[in-house]
Amino acid sequence: MAENKEKENIENKEEQVEETSSENTEEQTEETQEEVSETDKLAQELAEMKDKYLRLYSEFDNFRRRTAKEKIDLTKTASEKVLSAIIPTIDDLERAIANTKSDSDEVKPVLDGVVMIKDKMLKTLEGQGLKQIEDATGKELNTDFHDAITQIPAPTEEFKDKIVDVVEKGYTLNDKVIRYAKVVVGQ
Repeated sequence: MAENKEKENIENKEEQVEETSSENTEEQTEETQEEVSETDKLAQELAEMKDKYLRLYSEFDNFRRRTAKEKIDLTKTASEKVLSAIIPTIDDLERAIANTKSDSDEVKPVLDGVVMIKDKMLKTLEGQGLKQIEDATGKELNTDFHDAITQIPAPTEEFKDKIVDVVEKGYTLNDKVIRYAKVVVGQ
């Protein structure tokens, strides 16, 4: 019987050792899983933070570019109101020149002076970026530059659906139309 008791004790001890080792293995596995899951969490948080950082940086960069572009556009067209107010004066000078047809010696110097003033004014305004839209008589209507104020029967077949007359010249400021040319279109 003593031998049986010794065998049972040995078997009990072996079972205890197996249980202890299996418990230790389970604890180590749980700890490893906790470490792995914690590492995964930290890696995921890092990836999220990097993504947020990149998005914020991109948004700020886009904001900076947009404001710089707006600033440039503003400086280009800042004088638009003033130049728009001066354009009718140029029209008046052109009408005065066109309606003065006297070859009188008294009128000729005055007419030459008005022409010089108009030319000087146009050169000064061109230096500020103002340009006349070219005369479009005989060309197709381009609604980007022309405003058709009326249609008349075409004087000849070549003027059909084309500009017959320019009533008022158009102007651009740095490639932006500030006054459309008012034209008459042949029908």
